[in-house]
Amino acid sequence: MKYQIEQLLQAALATLPPDVVPADIRPEINVERTRDAAHGDFATNIALQLAKPARKNPRQLAQAILDALPASDLIAKTEIAGPGFINFHLSAAAYQLELSRVFDFGPVYGYGKRGAGIGTVVEFVSANPTGPLHVGHGRQAALGDALVSLLQTQGYEVSREFYYNDAGVQIHKLALSVQARARGIKPGDAGWPEEGYAGDYIGDIAEEFLAKSSVHALDGEAVKASGKPDDFESIRKFAVAYLRREQDIDLQKFGVHFDVYYLESSLYTDGKVEETVKGLIGSGKTYENEGALWLRTTEFGDDKDRVMRKSDGTFTYFVPDVAYHVTKWQRGFRKAINVQGTDHHGTISRVRAGLQALGLGIPEGYPDYVLHKMVKVMRGGEEVKISKRAGSYVTVRDLIEWVGRDAVRFFLVSRKADSEFVFDIDLALAQSEENPVYYVQYAHARVCSVFRQLQEKGFTHERDIGERNIALLSEPQERALIRRLTYFPELLENAANALEPHQVAHYLRDLAGDLHTYYNAHQFIVDDVNLRNARLNLVAATRQVIQNGLKLLGVSAPEKM
Repeated sequence: MKYQIEQLLQAALATLPPDVVPADIRPEINVERTRDAAHGDFATNIALQLAKPARKNPRQLAQAILDALPASDLIAKTEIAGPGFINFHLSAAAYQLELSRVFDFGPVYGYGKRGAGIGTVVEFVSANPTGPLHVGHGRQAALGDALVSLLQTQGYEVSREFYYNDAGVQIHKLALSVQARARGIKPGDAGWPEEGYAGDYIGDIAEEFLAKSSVHALDGEAVKASGKPDDFESIRKFAVAYLRREQDIDLQKFGVHFDVYYLESSLYTDGKVEETVKGLIGSGKTYENEGALWLRTTEFGDDKDRVMRKSDGTFTYFVPDVAYHVTKWQRGFRKAINVQGTDHHGTISRVRAGLQALGLGIPEGYPDYVLHKMVKVMRGGEEVKISKRAGSYVTVRDLIEWVGRDAVRFFLVSRKADSEFVFDIDLALAQSEENPVYYVQYAHARVCSVFRQLQEKGFTHERDIGERNIALLSEPQERALIRRLTYFPELLENAANALEPHQVAHYLRDLAGDLHTYYNAHQFIVDDVNLRNARLNLVAATRQVIQNGLKLLGVSAPEKM
């Protein structure tokens, strides 16, 4: 409906004579939902935008636009408000059309095509294979997975990608820790490696290694442990494969899958890092200083130049990051989004600078980033910091076991990514309106119960979204619910454009609130067959939209609670 109003306005502007609005003045038309239904359903400030360049009084200009507005069955009334805003009141026919669309499109109601044909990759979780997934990884998984689903509603062709940092210092520390446990050395004992991993899972890996067990690597081939504590390379490969399997188990429990697992080590074995370094040197954007190779990142907005290759010949960590993002571009992903912790903020300018310096035609601002803050877990009013399994942090598996997958996924996506988040275990278990996931799921279950009661009473339900039935829905709670439902397509587009899945969670909370208010105020199974069908159609449409929204967040829509 928003776009149809925009098209009506465009048609009106196109017919205005040059002495009213010069042809070369055509600002973007902004149509927004009104905050107060008394002021209509939509409003635009186009007359205010045009007034100064056209040298016209904004209210007079607004009237000229309305006079030129094509007739439409969707508009019941228009009005000029304040200094020159134009308000639009929708007709019953407009709501009839949109509610019909809910039923016609069902599980894909609200979807658009603005991203059609745009190859997109969303990289998220990307945990080092050095331990179980912590709650921060869980927030990434919930955000990233919901973001992919959101982008797909807009037609984007999206690939989910997990980047495995299977090379470097942390992997070496992991192998040393497992080797120590295999030799009977425990954390705190003499000979325990400095900054070694102390969780119980290290002991589990060591036991499996000594038992000569096998686990499957990313390529599907089995990695068999040699069982020899002195075989460091075998320990390293086995530990990485073991933890990759453990992380996969956690992700499966969380309902998250990936299309691509990309190994950092492959950037070296395939020569991608070396190729990237040669390209940067060839660009003329590097220089030598004190035995190190530097990149002139300040030419691309960074606060200082960055070291690419240290004096000992090793590369700094942002170099393989640049090489990795080159592969994303080369694989046809014209839109790339990274979901990472806020501790990665410093890498953004370096990676983008490296990509720009290569001169490959990669646009500025590539890739996009969604940075999230960490999660604090509370139970009984106290912070929960330690998991026996992990040693020093709460894991995703812990959260799922405590409150269930639905609550974890909804809670972790219910706040803007860059905001602090406290995961309250007690609240996630509460069966009250204070618990947002319970509140939304209960709204869905309530509608399902209405249709069970309908069947028990021997009534039938006929889907009739005619204008007459829409006119019967005149109660304030009904108008509010209809208005909220028809906002769903705009909500999906706005959330996808802003890369903000939390908007969906907020919308569902508001929609559930409207449904509960309506449910508490009115009967649906009434004797008047026309009124009964009208109300049942309204709550059925609400159920469909709740289903659609919960699915995007990876949360179930139960029929009974």
